[in-house]
Amino acid sequence: MATPSSGAARHHSVIIIGGGQAGLSISWYLKQAAIDHLVLEKHEVGHAWRNERWDTFCLVTPNWQCNLPGYPYRGDDPYGFMKKDEIVAYLDGFVASFQPPVREGVSVQKLWRTGEGWHITASDGDYTADQVVVAVGGYHIPVVPRAAERLPADIVQIHSSQYVNPESLPEGEVLVVGTGQSGCQIAEDLHLAGRRVHLGVGEAPRVARTYRGKDVVEWLDKMKYYDLPVDQHPLGTGVREKTNHYVTGRDGGRDIDLRKFALEGMQLYGKFDSLDGEVVRFGAGLKGYLDEADAVSESIKDSIDKFIAAQQIEAPTEARYVPVWQPPAEEVRTLDLRARGVSAVVWCIGFRTDFSWISEPIFDGRGYPGHERGVTAAPGLYFLGLPWQYTWGSGRFSGIDRDARYLFDHITALRAQAGQPVLSQAA
Repeated sequence: MATPSSGAARHHSVIIIGGGQAGLSISWYLKQAAIDHLVLEKHEVGHAWRNERWDTFCLVTPNWQCNLPGYPYRGDDPYGFMKKDEIVAYLDGFVASFQPPVREGVSVQKLWRTGEGWHITASDGDYTADQVVVAVGGYHIPVVPRAAERLPADIVQIHSSQYVNPESLPEGEVLVVGTGQSGCQIAEDLHLAGRRVHLGVGEAPRVARTYRGKDVVEWLDKMKYYDLPVDQHPLGTGVREKTNHYVTGRDGGRDIDLRKFALEGMQLYGKFDSLDGEVVRFGAGLKGYLDEADAVSESIKDSIDKFIAAQQIEAPTEARYVPVWQPPAEEVRTLDLRARGVSAVVWCIGFRTDFSWISEPIFDGRGYPGHERGVTAAPGLYFLGLPWQYTWGSGRFSGIDRDARYLFDHITALRAQAGQPVLSQAA
């Protein structure tokens, strides 16, 4: 890793902000082309994988989809799902394969354009660059509702990014709010450990793990769904606002069926609404949320059926899902925390973006950067690793290589316009 220096602003042809898989991927291309660059990482390389995932965390997509530049998955379980420590080892192996120039423990405080390029104010001093790649993803500020301020002080509350394992929470029942991938998997983790779980269900869709003899991800890959550009998606850029489908790779991979959890004793509610003293109130509509999640899963199966028929693929038939539990007609809409012995609340309602440190008028009314495949209207400023930046795989191990290569081509084109040579082309 690079060693800090002091004095006047240090200049690099390209500065990459963020040392996760996105920043490292564009660094790989730049190093292959012998282009001077530096990666600035606020914490340590791969920080989120190391420190913001719980102990039993694993990928929800098969290992064969992991394909960082020049470093595809080479393990002996391509159809399995890497666990947290294996993911970290995979990322560390990628770093060791090309030794990127990274400066860890450096937080960027401000980025702005100058007449000659870009200026960065960081925790260890100033930098300048001809071009900058912002590779910090889109999950920056954990979302916790203001109502959380009114929770009794003796009830532990954490965000999903802080959850470690069931033993890290005090004894007692646990309220989990949110049913995206994190919420469902954390609720399952607690449930399997024998904890009594109360789950506030939202609008997240679900997907089956397998169907007609293959992992659903493999079917969707064959159907070229993961190659679908965002501007051709039926929802357009609106898909960026959608919650990911919940499923798990745990224990070799399986569905997450909230109805099954309910049969086994998990208490399901509608969407979190408010807090009145020690009583949590939930909105109506639990049945609708469960039905819609199932409908999305079944619609994906419909598309797979059509693909199999159109391609005349021999595949086993499979019975469709039948709900194993239904909410009562009179939904339970309140939870008395004290009476039920709830000792902890885990908020699993996502993150907000924060690009306030970038002083360039490229953002929309919600703070999202305007870009085309990561290329902004500001010459020499790029984004990499945003959810649905170009395809579903953007920011993931499966699609970051394509996005990084695209930005590399733009970086080298701009260098050529400025008369700056590329000493060797990336493979």
